[in-house]
Amino acid sequence: MRLIDHERDAIDLRTTPVHLGLGSRAKPVEGFAWDPEVLQAYSAAVAADGAEGRTVTIFDGDGPGDHWERHPAGDELVVCLSGSVTVTRDVDGVPDRVTLRPGEATVNPAGAWHAVDMAGPASILTITAGLGTDHRSRTDTRGLLTET
Repeated sequence: MRLIDHERDAIDLRTTPVHLGLGSRAKPVEGFAWDPEVLQAYSAAVAADGAEGRTVTIFDGDGPGDHWERHPAGDELVVCLSGSVTVTRDVDGVPDRVTLRPGEATVNPAGAWHAVDMAGPASILTITAGLGTDHRSRTDTRGLLTET
Protein backbone atom coordinates (compact mmCIF):
# COMPACT_ATOMS: atom_id res chain seq x y z
CA MET A 1 0.00 0.00 0.00
CA ARG A 2 1.30 3.43 -0.90
CA LEU A 3 -0.04 6.92 -1.54
CA ILE A 4 0.61 8.17 -5.08
CA ASP A 5 1.52 11.78 -5.84
CA HIS A 6 0.29 13.38 -9.07
CA GLU A 7 -1.49 10.43 -10.70
CA ARG A 8 -2.29 11.36 -14.30
CA ASP A 9 -4.08 8.19 -15.39
CA ALA A 10 -7.71 7.28 -14.77
CA ILE A 11 -8.40 5.97 -11.26
CA ASP A 12 -10.92 3.19 -10.61
CA LEU A 13 -12.40 4.18 -7.24
CA ARG A 14 -13.69 0.61 -6.83
CA THR A 15 -10.14 -0.71 -6.43
CA THR A 16 -8.09 2.40 -5.72
CA PRO A 17 -9.60 4.78 -3.17
CA VAL A 18 -8.40 8.37 -3.03
CA HIS A 19 -7.29 9.94 0.23
CA LEU A 20 -8.23 13.61 0.68
CA GLY A 21 -5.82 15.19 3.13
CA LEU A 22 -4.69 18.44 4.63
CA GLY A 23 -3.69 21.15 2.19
CA SER A 24 -6.41 20.04 -0.26
CA ARG A 25 -4.30 17.04 -1.33
CA ALA A 26 -5.86 14.13 -3.21
CA LYS A 27 -3.73 10.98 -3.34
CA PRO A 28 -4.75 7.62 -4.83
CA VAL A 29 -4.08 4.66 -2.51
CA GLU A 30 -2.29 2.02 -4.58
CA GLY A 31 -2.53 -1.55 -3.27
CA PHE A 32 -5.50 -0.82 -1.00
CA ALA A 33 -7.51 -3.74 0.40
CA TRP A 34 -10.09 -4.24 3.14
CA ASP A 35 -7.55 -6.25 5.07
CA PRO A 36 -6.42 -5.45 8.64
CA GLU A 37 -2.73 -5.20 7.66
CA VAL A 38 -3.39 -2.88 4.73
CA LEU A 39 -5.84 -0.77 6.75
CA GLN A 40 -3.22 -0.37 9.48
CA ALA A 41 -0.60 0.70 6.92
CA TYR A 42 -3.07 3.15 5.36
CA SER A 43 -3.91 4.63 8.78
CA ALA A 44 -0.21 5.09 9.54
CA ALA A 45 0.47 6.70 6.15
CA VAL A 46 -2.27 9.32 6.62
CA ALA A 47 -2.00 9.81 10.40
CA ALA A 48 -0.73 13.40 10.02
CA ASP A 49 -4.11 14.36 8.49
CA GLY A 50 -5.88 13.31 11.70
CA ALA A 51 -9.66 13.71 11.76
CA GLU A 52 -9.58 15.93 8.65
CA GLY A 53 -8.53 13.11 6.30
CA ARG A 54 -11.20 11.53 4.10
CA THR A 55 -11.36 8.36 2.01
CA VAL A 56 -13.27 8.44 -1.29
CA THR A 57 -14.32 5.10 -2.74
CA ILE A 58 -17.03 3.35 -4.75
CA PHE A 59 -18.76 0.17 -3.57
CA ASP A 60 -20.83 -2.14 -5.79
CA GLY A 61 -23.22 -4.59 -4.22
CA ASP A 62 -26.47 -6.46 -4.36
CA GLY A 63 -28.52 -7.13 -1.25
CA PRO A 64 -28.29 -6.38 2.44
CA GLY A 65 -25.08 -5.19 4.03
CA ASP A 66 -23.40 -7.57 6.46
CA HIS A 67 -22.21 -5.04 9.05
CA TRP A 68 -22.90 -1.89 11.05
CA GLU A 69 -20.25 0.80 11.10
CA ARG A 70 -19.60 4.22 12.61
CA HIS A 71 -17.07 6.94 11.99
CA PRO A 72 -16.35 8.85 15.21
CA ALA A 73 -13.91 11.32 13.58
CA GLY A 74 -16.46 12.93 11.25
CA ASP A 75 -19.49 12.75 9.03
CA GLU A 76 -19.76 10.40 6.05
CA LEU A 77 -21.37 11.33 2.74
CA VAL A 78 -23.10 8.44 0.90
CA VAL A 79 -24.08 9.06 -2.74
CA CYS A 80 -26.15 6.57 -4.76
CA LEU A 81 -24.66 6.20 -8.24
CA SER A 82 -26.93 3.44 -9.57
CA GLY A 83 -29.76 1.24 -8.37
CA SER A 84 -31.42 1.89 -5.02
CA VAL A 85 -29.91 1.79 -1.54
CA THR A 86 -31.36 2.19 1.93
CA VAL A 87 -29.19 3.65 4.66
CA THR A 88 -30.36 2.75 8.17
CA ARG A 89 -29.02 4.68 11.14
CA ASP A 90 -29.47 3.63 14.75
CA VAL A 91 -30.75 6.70 16.59
CA ASP A 92 -31.07 5.68 20.25
CA GLY A 93 -32.34 2.24 19.25
CA VAL A 94 -34.85 3.63 16.73
CA PRO A 95 -34.29 2.99 13.02
CA ASP A 96 -33.83 6.11 10.89
CA ARG A 97 -33.99 5.04 7.24
CA VAL A 98 -33.46 6.94 4.03
CA THR A 99 -33.76 5.41 0.57
CA LEU A 100 -31.53 6.84 -2.13
CA ARG A 101 -31.93 6.73 -5.90
CA PRO A 102 -29.19 7.66 -8.42
CA GLY A 103 -27.86 11.15 -7.78
CA GLU A 104 -29.25 11.33 -4.23
CA ALA A 105 -27.13 11.46 -1.09
CA THR A 106 -27.35 11.37 2.69
CA VAL A 107 -25.01 12.26 5.52
CA ASN A 108 -24.27 9.83 8.34
CA PRO A 109 -23.40 12.00 11.34
CA ALA A 110 -20.12 11.41 13.15
CA GLY A 111 -20.42 8.47 15.55
CA ALA A 112 -23.83 7.24 14.28
CA TRP A 113 -24.02 3.47 13.74
CA HIS A 114 -25.33 2.79 10.24
CA ALA A 115 -25.76 0.03 7.66
CA VAL A 116 -26.33 0.11 3.89
CA ASP A 117 -28.68 -2.24 2.07
CA MET A 118 -28.83 -2.44 -1.72
CA ALA A 119 -32.08 -3.32 -3.46
CA GLY A 120 -30.64 -5.33 -6.33
CA PRO A 121 -27.42 -4.33 -8.07
CA ALA A 122 -26.35 -0.86 -6.91
CA SER A 123 -23.31 1.37 -6.55
CA ILE A 124 -22.50 4.02 -3.96
CA LEU A 125 -19.74 6.56 -3.61
CA THR A 126 -18.65 7.35 -0.06
CA ILE A 127 -16.56 10.15 1.38
CA THR A 128 -15.60 8.94 4.83
CA ALA A 129 -13.73 10.22 7.85
CA GLY A 130 -12.06 6.86 8.37
CA LEU A 131 -10.01 7.60 11.50
CA GLY A 132 -11.21 5.27 14.28
CA THR A 133 -13.94 3.58 12.23
CA ASP A 134 -15.72 0.77 14.12
CA HIS A 135 -17.48 -2.25 12.57
CA ARG A 136 -19.92 -4.80 13.96
CA SER A 137 -21.62 -7.72 12.30
CA ARG A 138 -25.33 -7.29 11.60
CA THR A 139 -25.83 -10.37 13.80
CA ASP A 140 -24.08 -8.62 16.75
CA THR A 141 -26.98 -6.62 18.20
CA ARG A 142 -25.35 -5.24 21.35
CA GLY A 143 -26.85 -1.79 21.62
CA LEU A 144 -27.91 -1.79 17.97
CA LEU A 145 -31.13 -2.25 16.07
CA THR A 146 -32.06 -5.84 15.41
CA GLU A 147 -33.99 -4.96 12.25
CA THR A 148 -32.30 -5.17 8.85
